[in-house]
Amino acid sequence: MDHSAHRRARVRAPELTGKGGWLNTGGQQYTLADLRGRIVVLDFWTFCCVNCLHVLDELRELEEKHRDTVVVIGVHSPKFVHEADHRAVVDAVERYGVEHPVLDDPELATWKQYAVRAWPTLVVIDPEGYVVAQHAGEGHVHAIERLVEELEAEHTAKGTLRRGDGPYVAPEPEPTVLRFPGKALLLPSGNFLVSDTTRHQLVELAGDGESVVRRIGSGARGFADGSADEAGFNEPQGLTLLDDGSVVVADTVNHALRRLDLATGEVTTLAGTGRQWWQGSPTSGPAREVDLSSPWDVAWWQDKVWIAMAGVHQLWAYDPADGTVAVTAGTTNEGLVDGPGGEAWFAQPSGLAATPERLWLADSETSALRWVEPDGSVHTAVGTGLFDFGHRDGAAGQALLQHPLGVTALPDGSVAISDTYNHALRRYDPATGEVTTLATGLREPSDAVLVGEDIVVVESARHRLTRLRLPEEAVKVPEVAHRTQREAAEVTPGRLRLDVIFQAPAGQKLDERYGPSTRLLVSSTPPELLREGEGAGTDLSRTLELDPAVPEGVLHVSAMAASCDDDPDNEYPACHVHQQDWGVPVRLTETGTDRLPLVLAGMDA
Repeated sequence: MDHSAHRRARVRAPELTGKGGWLNTGGQQYTLADLRGRIVVLDFWTFCCVNCLHVLDELRELEEKHRDTVVVIGVHSPKFVHEADHRAVVDAVERYGVEHPVLDDPELATWKQYAVRAWPTLVVIDPEGYVVAQHAGEGHVHAIERLVEELEAEHTAKGTLRRGDGPYVAPEPEPTVLRFPGKALLLPSGNFLVSDTTRHQLVELAGDGESVVRRIGSGARGFADGSADEAGFNEPQGLTLLDDGSVVVADTVNHALRRLDLATGEVTTLAGTGRQWWQGSPTSGPAREVDLSSPWDVAWWQDKVWIAMAGVHQLWAYDPADGTVAVTAGTTNEGLVDGPGGEAWFAQPSGLAATPERLWLADSETSALRWVEPDGSVHTAVGTGLFDFGHRDGAAGQALLQHPLGVTALPDGSVAISDTYNHALRRYDPATGEVTTLATGLREPSDAVLVGEDIVVVESARHRLTRLRLPEEAVKVPEVAHRTQREAAEVTPGRLRLDVIFQAPAGQKLDERYGPSTRLLVSSTPPELLREGEGAGTDLSRTLELDPAVPEGVLHVSAMAASCDDDPDNEYPACHVHQQDWGVPVRLTETGTDRLPLVLAGMDA
């Protein structure tokens, strides 16, 4: 008999409720009682968050391997206002190839019931309806797999495991030419090359933006070089043209850069290993030997291919002259901090546009437009941080965007911004410092290319390219400003005990081979909130001192823990990195708690 069953804390799992109802179930609505006898993994996610997308990809293998015992259920908990729109959730489920049921919870009802504090969070419920584990962040699927194997054995013995088909029902495929296209490129021929992201292909369209000239890629999710018919991509996004006439492709979910020879249709790999970059991995070296993390866009600037490395909140560059890659800006911390490249913070950079003087970038999670100078320093034109967004024109210092994914340099020195979650095309003019709106009513625009006097927008959720005249006049739009809607944690002013909970998975221990195996980084918005306790350290618990004069703010907590297989006979144990960033809104009140537990892995005793 497995003794771990006796050690596990058991908490009754709260019911699953969400105003948006269920997707991917063929119209069936489910309760937890309907799932009794199955091992249920709840995946609390939101579709803007690249770490959530990483977890979707991590879960695919687990779902395949244990499909008769495990039911994965996505609980969609929105961060941005646009993500509370049911149609947008339906789109996201198809766009990212989510092959399990999803509960649309626009009001975060289930999120609150499970006391979730971060995207993504995974919760494991046993066949009798008890919560047995919670994991925040990515890198936990191997641990969940072990737990699943334990639960299968334990509940087979008890007679409480029910095997069979799960509740997933695939939606009907739609016969559109493009399916959630990501980025586009104007080719020297006058044709367009478009990343047909959800179909794992590149499509060359004629100058009308509609007629298909050819498709590149097999159309199945994969990572293979070869001819146009054989090559495999995995949710490709950004595209840029090199001097030799070839195209560099950001092959996002393969964590790779690919090269397309336009003449032959041949696809090869330039950079990446197919594995995702983790803390401690090399940050420079021969391009084919270095791991990357969700490269979202690419641009040719200063004789290198610059990469918006959305998965680790950095900019990297690939140098074709010597075949190397290296980090050029960003620390991997998520946020909005300007300064020298090595000190800047980004938040999911997703769109790039190069001019001789500047590399412009759309920094999606801070709803920001930023740029890099030739000296490598990073500056912000529009945007204030992770929690403020909306649709507001006027002076750039107070203007608001909502999760922009694309940016396009215009001939007069201004830039067009694909303001994705506002369904708008915006413009920023550095000469006047003003932000205006060029067009509205676009559905999730993710990129745009200039064609003569026109601008051609990738209207991602309408599955098409849309040609607009570059307007002389701006459109007037009613102002809206939003903050991320999450319950603030009520905490006492003064001393606050921060405990990050990490329990190594069964059969593993903390990895102490290269020094401390844990890391904790704490900061706050506004910075005055923290009197003491800011900065990096190796202990997962810390006493913070909060300034009573600051009524509310956000604690930014980033934690990492590495664990390895605990087998003294194995010289090369398998090791895993668990990592998560939390932004915890707090309100200071005398009746608040003096302890803030954040679960990285395990259960808070």
